[in-house]
Amino acid sequence: MQKIVNGVKIECVQGDIASQGDIAAVVNAANAQLRMGGGVAGAINRAAGAELEQECRPLAPIKLGQAVLTGGHKLPNRYIIHCLGPVYGRDKPEDKLLADCYRNALLLAEKHKIESIAFPAISAGAFGYPVEDAASVAFGAILEMTDKLKYIKIVRFVLYSRGDLEAHQNVLSALATNTDK
Repeated sequence: MQKIVNGVKIECVQGDIASQGDIAAVVNAANAQLRMGGGVAGAINRAAGAELEQECRPLAPIKLGQAVLTGGHKLPNRYIIHCLGPVYGRDKPEDKLLADCYRNALLLAEKHKIESIAFPAISAGAFGYPVEDAASVAFGAILEMTDKLKYIKIVRFVLYSRGDLEAHQNVLSALATNTDK
């Protein structure tokens, strides 16, 4: 599924975030220390190789909502943008902190003239954020920025499970109805 808003294609696919060869930058749902973890962070770190951890060391720790950029290493992507999302029910205000992840990732991509970016469902896995709520926050933050994006032309959400894909498709469809241009 895809929507075009202010010239930016926003799409949802089911798949592996570490296998998006046609995308310039993938986003890592990172931990504060930018170390190997489970879920998205584990998949990206395993696929990128040991050099990624070495590049990340001087960048850590990162703060909630912050985004930092590294090379893609052994991934098929030129860049990895690492974001630390909130733990649902613990980090407050969780909706603002989660929106900051998406906004800051997009701003960093724009700064580096990146034309395509792939996001996972930040905070919706081990950090416990309900998938539909996380999708609403994510798409809300992205849609409010589309008219300010000069370089980014593709924003892809890569969801691991069919349920997460359907939740994101439903939220995107509902939110984008009034913003199609």
